[in-house]
Amino acid sequence: MELREHLTYEDFGRATRELAQEICDSGFAPDIVLSIARGGFFLGAGLGYALGVKNAFMMSVEFYTGIDERLPMPVVLPPVPSKVDLSGAVVLIADDVADSGHTLKMVTDFCAETVRDVRSVVLYHKPHSVIVPDYHWKRTDRWIDFPWSCQGPVARNGALAH
Repeated sequence: MELREHLTYEDFGRATRELAQEICDSGFAPDIVLSIARGGFFLGAGLGYALGVKNAFMMSVEFYTGIDERLPMPVVLPPVPSKVDLSGAVVLIADDVADSGHTLKMVTDFCAETVRDVRSVVLYHKPHSVIVPDYHWKRTDRWIDFPWSCQGPVARNGALAH
């Protein structure tokens, strides 16, 4: 049995359009797309274009350090978005996966008291997540190989960094 889910760029494009349509059909119209870096950058940017939302924010959160290896708690890395900039806005939080859900919950809680409305969207939702995203493309309990992160960083002369 395959223990990994493989996402291709083609699947990512289709997933982004399907999620955008679902969000649009639900009547939710965000003013801001807040992407959780780094995996959420891709979905956030794609949804920004598909939904016609030009106001994009980013929040860097470190939690995973490797396959099934994580810090005790998610850590927000600077710069942190100003709550004043989010005040009264309708915000769509985008991330690649709700695995444990702790990162998505932290960012949702960060926004909740300041914004008018907040919803979340992920490509993949895992059944053991502590938060259920408002929108997801697929449910899985597998480790996911994303096309932007399944290979290590590049180094000079085309060698992979270790």
